[in-house]
Amino acid sequence: MENGNPCTLPKTERLCGKKGISTLLAQGRHGNVPGMRFTFRTGTGCGCPRILVSVPKKLFKRAVKRNLLKRRIRESWRRQKHFLNCDSGMDILMTYSTKEILGYAEVYEAVSHIITKINERTAE
Repeated sequence: MENGNPCTLPKTERLCGKKGISTLLAQGRHGNVPGMRFTFRTGTGCGCPRILVSVPKKLFKRAVKRNLLKRRIRESWRRQKHFLNCDSGMDILMTYSTKEILGYAEVYEAVSHIITKINERTAE
């Protein structure tokens, strides 16, 4: 969204650091969509939504498969993040939760459902 290019994922839009992650897990709201789980926390004050993607080693032992799924999730987020309604910043954790390797279209649809659920819950 900054600099007129909404389809990027700079370092400032990635959630990192133990403090931010532990705060998100402790105070965040949880939800599920088919194939993925998510946790989000509003009002972080950073000005833009920050994202963290997780694919458990318990589901996929090979790093190649985990990295493939993380790339698909990040790309889906990058292309749809402008649909998210957040004013004061937001932290989001997306966790892959199925043993199947979903195709890009299915991951894109799951991320779309996550965004709509977050919009519904923040509008309450």
